[in-house]
Amino acid sequence: MRLSPRSLCAAVRAAWRESFPLEGRDVARWFPGHMAKGLKKMQSSLRLVDCIIEVHDARIPLSGRNPLFQETLGLKPHLLVLNKMDLADLKEQQKIIQHLEREGIKHVVFTNCVKDENVKQVIPTVTELVGSSYRYHRGEHVEYCIMVIGVPNVGKSSLINSLRRQHLRKGKATRVGGEPGITRAVMSRIQVCERPLMFLLDTPGVLAPRIPSVETGLKLALCGTVLDHLVGEETLADFLLYTLNRHQLSGYVQHYGLGEACDDIASVLKRVAVKLRKTQKVKVLTGTGNVNVIQPDYPAAARDFLRAFRSGLLGPVMLDRDLLQGRSAEES
Repeated sequence: MRLSPRSLCAAVRAAWRESFPLEGRDVARWFPGHMAKGLKKMQSSLRLVDCIIEVHDARIPLSGRNPLFQETLGLKPHLLVLNKMDLADLKEQQKIIQHLEREGIKHVVFTNCVKDENVKQVIPTVTELVGSSYRYHRGEHVEYCIMVIGVPNVGKSSLINSLRRQHLRKGKATRVGGEPGITRAVMSRIQVCERPLMFLLDTPGVLAPRIPSVETGLKLALCGTVLDHLVGEETLADFLLYTLNRHQLSGYVQHYGLGEACDDIASVLKRVAVKLRKTQKVKVLTGTGNVNVIQPDYPAAARDFLRAFRSGLLGPVMLDRDLLQGRSAEES
């Protein structure tokens, strides 16, 4: 039976709770010993820091930021960098900025650190923020020290490397990857600029200890802030399909040559698997014994569907469109 968008959301919510009950739960266990220690280490390094750069995914500008950052890291000057802007539908960019301003976030830069897009705005903005603030015990230091924070896999290390390319003409100083948890500890200072002399501290990604809703958790997971297998690749693919159809985004139809949109994830993954020739042998017990049957490899198809979304092959997406329009996903 083909599911309606409303019942599909209910089905996804049920599957999500069964496979990975995130809502309102403690999530620090996903990166054992790494998140709690990381936040404490950030706190202990605050006296060395002039400004905080918080990096977040531009596809979820209003969802999933860790509220503990503001509580823990105090009154340091703050710049929000919304990275991966090339993957986000930013037709309502001004509305995003206005929404963030109402939350008290007054300094926002949209970037694409892979192509160094808009990255040149970061150093002048930070310089202005530090110059207009009281530096406490840092007044005698000529150099600036900036801490880079954010949830996992939003591009913190990529931002540091991009700044080095832009201002020092140097290569990678910090490891990057497409999975959360690449940066495991607060590192030593990394120089990113000569004039002004500026160093950045890379930090491990830290999720909020409690995720406020199932939808927020699914959005974070779609953007790769947690490992896919912890959620379930087919569950994530189901929510992605639901989101694309609800926003009337048919890029997946063209990308996979499906002919028309479909709201049945099993049907979509079957057609994706056939197109990609992703099949697997399965033993089926019959009256005459075991028989090998060729079936579509649904997990492989789900992985490809998620990979296509995350690399922008399905087109730019704004996962927080409902929040920008003042309604929840279940009301749409």
